[in-house]
Formats: sequence, C-alpha cells, structure tokens
Amino acid sequence: MAPSSEIVTPVVGLEIHVELATATKMFCRCRNRFGDPPNTNVCPVCLGLPGALPVMNARAVEFSMKVGLALNCRVASYTKWDRKGYYYPDLPKNYQISQYDLPLSANGHLDVPLPDGGASRIRVLRAHLEEDAGKNVHDNPAHTGVDLNRAGVPLLEIVSEPDMHSVEEVMGYARSMHRLVRWLGVSEANMQMGHMRFEPNINLHITRDGRTYKTPICEVKNLNSFRALERTVQFEISRQYAEWRADPEGYSIEKREKENRGYDDALGQTVFQREKEEAHDYRYFPDPDLVPVTVSDEWRGRVEGEIGELPLARRQRYMDAGLGFKEADALTQDAPTGDLLDAAVAAGASIQRCCNLLLGRGSAFANERGCTIAEVGVTAGQLAELAKMMDAGDVNATAGARVFDKLAEVGGTPREIAEAEGLLAVKDAGQIEAWVREAIDGNPQAVEQVTSGGKKRSKAMGFLMGQVMQKSRGAAPPAEVQRLLNEKLGL
Repeated sequence: MAPSSEIVTPVVGLEIHVELATATKMFCRCRNRFGDPPNTNVCPVCLGLPGALPVMNARAVEFSMKVGLALNCRVASYTKWDRKGYYYPDLPKNYQISQYDLPLSANGHLDVPLPDGGASRIRVLRAHLEEDAGKNVHDNPAHTGVDLNRAGVPLLEIVSEPDMHSVEEVMGYARSMHRLVRWLGVSEANMQMGHMRFEPNINLHITRDGRTYKTPICEVKNLNSFRALERTVQFEISRQYAEWRADPEGYSIEKREKENRGYDDALGQTVFQREKEEAHDYRYFPDPDLVPVTVSDEWRGRVEGEIGELPLARRQRYMDAGLGFKEADALTQDAPTGDLLDAAVAAGASIQRCCNLLLGRGSAFANERGCTIAEVGVTAGQLAELAKMMDAGDVNATAGARVFDKLAEVGGTPREIAEAEGLLAVKDAGQIEAWVREAIDGNPQAVEQVTSGGKKRSKAMGFLMGQVMQKSRGAAPPAEVQRLLNEKLGL
C-alpha cells in the first residue's frame, strides 16, 4: 500500500484483437471456421506460396467499418494495406498484411459504465484491419505443431488511448467492447475459441514530494479471458510499484526499454518475454499486391444504416420504461434478446412482466443450454400471450413459470399448455375457500403459531399458503388465498 505522501496512478491502454465472423478468410476463399482438423482450411494464399495473390474480403471491411462507426470513429475515405515484417513459425509469409499509417477507422470513443453508476469516456485511437496469424500447438511434449487454419482470418485491432486508471475501468471497457461486437453481429467474440484477445499496455505515474515518476511501459500479450485481463492488470500495478519502490531513479520510463510480457495463469503473474518492438522494427511498406480501399459516402452511409440502436441507448430506454439498471443491463447483453422483449411489448404485454419471465426462467434455460435468452425457443408472441394471461390473473407466477418451461421444451400456446396442465387460475370463490379451510383444519400447529403472534408467525403463514397452493396445484390466486387466510384466522 502506498504511503499517504505518494499518489499512484495506473495508466492503461488496451489493444483488443477481434476475429471477424466472415464466412471466409481476409484475402482468400478458405473457410473461416474454428475446430476443423489442423491445416485443412488452407490454400496457396494463406500458406504464403510463391506467386499466390491476395484478394480483399469486402465483407470484412464492412464489418470493420460498422465497428468504427459504432465507436464514433472517423472512417477514412482512403486507406491502404501494408506489410508488417516479422518472423514467427505460424506466419508462413514472414509478414502480416495490416494497416499502418492510414487505418480504416480512427479518433473515436466508447462510454463505459462504472460500478458507481457513472460513466467514463475512453478514447479510441484507431481500429485497423489485418490478417490473423496461425496457431502454435504445444500438445506434444516432443515438438511444437503449427496449425495454419487461423492464418489469414480477418482480425480487427482496436487500440485505445491510455485513458484507463483503474482495474474497474479496464474491465468495464473490455466488457463493453465485447458486448458491442457481439451486438453488431461482426464477431462471436468467444474467447475460448480465440475470437477476442486483450493486450494491455500498463505503467504507473507516481507523485512524491511534488515530483512525478513514470515506470516503464509493459505490454502483456495475448490474454484470452476477462479473468486473465483482470489479474494481469492487478499484478502489473503491484509489480511495477514494488520495482519502483526498490529503485525510484532507475526503474523509470527514461532509463528502461518498453517490454513485452506474458501472463502465467498457473503462477498468477506476468513473466518477461522480450523488449517491445517499435514501428521501424517491422519495416512497414505498402503491399504491392493489393489496391488501396476507397470508401464512398454511399458505402459508408449504407453500413451506418445497418447499425441500429446500440446497447447503451437501448439500456437507457428500458430504464426510462421502468426497469432497474440490473434488469436493463441483463436484457442488453445481446441484440436478439432485446428484440424479443421489444416485440412482446409491442404486442401489448407489460415490459416488467416480460422482463421477469425472461430473466427468471428464460435466463435459467439459457444457462442450462449454453445459449442466449433469445435462443431458448420462446417466441415474442408466446411471451406476450403468457405475460398478458398472468397480468389478467389467468395464471399466477408459479404457474406462469411452468408454462414458460413447457413453451421452451415443446412449444404450443400458453393457454393450451395452461389448460392441459391444469394451471389456469381457479376463480370459483367456493373452491378456493374449501382449499383454505382444508389447510387450516389439517395444520393446527401452524394455525397456533400464526394466531399466537410469535417469531414463527411469518414462517407458519407461508407454510399455510404453500399448503393451499399445493392442494390447488398452483391454480389458486395467491392474493385471494392470503385474504381468506387472514379472514379465517382473524388477522
């Protein structure tokens, strides 16, 4: 912990690498698909064979433009492709086709919600398009294999300014970007499949006795989970501060080179890899095999028209309609779930009732099946009908949850299911009163606990309510049951 005389400010910028969900690779017609046998989705272009010529994937450019526009970036009217030269076993050409001085998108921002309810604006320096490298496979202890299925997959690199000053800001930005690219439909962003990777650049600004010290910048490479990102930033802040405390004059940005580090998950710490390369080390030059990209106003306008309502705007709309922050946030994790809610509300259902169903049984089903809420199998029409039945008192909350389960499992209409399962609310006053009388007569101990007013009163009343609901198979209206119990027990 820093002494009170010192002010320690982390300074973090984040590079986010997003694999785009195109059908084919960036510069050839090979399939862009995870999980196929190694080295089956390859051709002379992505293998870097002599004489093979690349051809740009226009869909990847449009996906990149869509992200840039959603990030409030300036999308360039003219950009080009550059060769970034370096050697690595999974880079068969010995260079990567990328963008250097003329990125497709630049100078944008993303507003990131913070835990305290506020927001932080993180500037986006650039978002440029490039091709991914292959993958080294270390499954065999005797040798390393190289799988080039991923080589040439379109990769969008989104580079922030160093505007984040806490672990919370870094995680908020990373999660917001993850939600955005999935929302736009440009990437599955499945980190277990390598669709999204993080590379934070971290150093500290430490003020003591009116003087500011800056520690060397460290870039941690290829983090493939939120957990790894969070732990990395936490560790680096602690490590760099300890290094600086041991040598305030020597451990500084002026005297130490930038360095690349890796994260060791087993040890929970970063480890030195190499000194960080600068732009001149990559020997950038325009790729002679690819023509520049010209973005017309018409093309830009068409792509912008496909974006629609963004998650932060939709979340605020839901809050304005009466939902709480957590509810609205949960319903804007992906666009189709919000679309499902909107369609049900447009059909005349209550937004709160639909929200309860989606975040209750809908969320449980989604977790069990490993899918989104929108993918559990309940349509907007079914959701709207069930919500209206519940608001009309035709089914109670318990029965409504059972109807929702049946809709997700076998389909049908809510009313048909409720009738077949005997879940329609009983409105016969005499029948309800009979169930209440049976519960009272059959449980004298619970009745005594209720009427005596002791500590067990609330629990005993809940037990009696449960007995009535059990006898009615959930068909008795809870409010009416409560009223009759109070009346019969003289409360």
